[in-house]
This record gives sequence, C-alpha cells and structure tokens, in this order.
Amino acid sequence: MRHDVAAGRSVHVRVPASTANLGPGFDSIGLALGLWDEYVVTTSEIPGLQIEVTGEGCADVPTDERHLVVATMRHTWSAIGARPPAGLRVEAVNGVPHGRGLGSSATAIVAGVVAAQALSSVLDTAAGEPVVVARDVTNHLASALEGHPDNASASVYGGLTLSWMPDGTGLDLGECTVTARPRLLREIDVVGFVPEAQLATRTARAVLPATVPLRSAASGAGRAALLVHALTADPSHLHAATRDWLHQEPRRASYPATMALVDALRSKGRAAFVSGAGPTVLVLTTTSQARDVVLPDGLSSARAGWRRITPGVAHAGATVTAR
Repeated sequence: MRHDVAAGRSVHVRVPASTANLGPGFDSIGLALGLWDEYVVTTSEIPGLQIEVTGEGCADVPTDERHLVVATMRHTWSAIGARPPAGLRVEAVNGVPHGRGLGSSATAIVAGVVAAQALSSVLDTAAGEPVVVARDVTNHLASALEGHPDNASASVYGGLTLSWMPDGTGLDLGECTVTARPRLLREIDVVGFVPEAQLATRTARAVLPATVPLRSAASGAGRAALLVHALTADPSHLHAATRDWLHQEPRRASYPATMALVDALRSKGRAAFVSGAGPTVLVLTTTSQARDVVLPDGLSSARAGWRRITPGVAHAGATVTAR
C-alpha cells in the first residue's frame, strides 16, 4: 500500500565523494574521499519545487525536476511505495567537482535515495539527531541508477568497498547489489591532481573496447587482488597494485594530459591512476609520505592547469539528520 510523504519535514544529508577503479578494479572497487556534498531537503503542503545550489557546478546544474537529487527522490519514492509531497525545497552545497571523475553523479544519486527514505519514514527524531535509513536499499537503488556500483557503494558506506551487481536487470529490489567492506589501513592516504577540463563519463566509456585480450584480463585480475592486499595489509605494493590494462590505455586519446601525468608520477614510483572516468589523477600513498607527492618537474600547476588536493579517505559514508 502506498503512503504519503508528510509535509513539514526537513532533513540534512551529507555524502562523500568517491574514486572508482583505483587502476585495475574497473566498475567494482571504490574508495570514499573527504570531499562532501550537503543538502537540506524540506517537504511542504504548498505545491511546487524550489532548488538553490551553491558551490561546485552551481551555474550548470538544472534547478527543476531534472536536478539529479530530485529525480532520484522521485524514483526512490516510487520504488518504496511512497507518494511524493505536494511541495519540495532543496538547498544544495556542492563540494564535489563535477565532470572530474570524483563521483559527483553518484554522490547526488546517493543523496536523493537517502533523503527520500528519511522523509518517508516516521520522523520522530529530535533536530540534529541521525535518521536511520536502509543502507542496503540505498546501495542497491543508487548503484542501479548509476549503472555500476563502485562509486555509489563507496559514498553509501565510506572507506573501501568491493561491489558487484546482481546477474539480472539490477532494477528489482529483490536482486540486491552486494558490497564487501574490507578494513582499510588507517595509514592509507590520497593525493589528487584535478584539472580545469571536464570529461563526461559517457564520453569516456564510449571509447572502451567491447572485448579485451585474455592476457590483459588475467593481468588485471591479479593486480585487483593485489590492490586489496596492499590497501588492507601492505601498502608497499601500492605501485604494482594500481597498474591497469583494461580501461586507462583505451582512453589515452580522450585525456592525453591526464595520461601524461599518470606516466610521469608512476615513473617516480607513485601509485598513480585515473580517478573513475577521469580526468582527475589520484595517488594512493600513506600519511607519512603524502606531503612528498607533488607534480613532477616539467608539469608545474600553473602551466598544466592542475590543482593539488589532499582529500584523504572518508571512513564514514552518507549521513542524514533531522532538522
């Protein structure tokens, strides 16, 4: 039976960015990053939609029903059998860069699923107190909408995630995305280089080959397994563990500056890789060595347009509190 989402409710949602693949873990391995999108979502009995956006991408995102958080909320309410409120207000503060391979779309989708669940539950929580939502439902719906689970799962749970989709369509709540959460070493750190240029995920995925050589697939599988070991037990293997054969080389022509930076960093022994679909470059390192991860000589930040960031790992995932 469908139930109404009550008017006069308000929640605060906070969701971390993410990086996917980490080299060989294509569409399966994700890591939450300490960059955050925040939303205040309020229901009303007065019909209409109001959206205010500040921060990253504020001039480019739609402020109508096409806004990804709003569209995701509508989808979630339909999936869980809830009738949307007459009025809705969304205040967004975006901290995750758009079109840079840092999971901005997954972050918005996770926020929408979390907000929709929280607003449709019995909100008897005091202001500032956490609201409990079903994280397995959040993980599955967000992964299905995103089309792959790596970014979404990391944003849902935080830390390191290993995820896979069900063998069916992935759109049925009975076929849930499954996520394992290995215990990440606390000394693992992340340094990033974010370019001025953007790259749409669909553009980056369009150049990927339909098939890969067996040798490449086998090499990638071995390094993906080594990556989990490096992140959970022995970071001395991070450089070898972030080597990729499946997706970075086919995309080289799509972001030559990105691959040039990856090559330069790796030649210095850094565990560099393309973050998600790019064009951001990330380096996995340790807290004691993070300060030494800098742009190589000949790639000054001013000339190459790279912005160095030190987001660190977000060990906690999406949160929602009552307002």
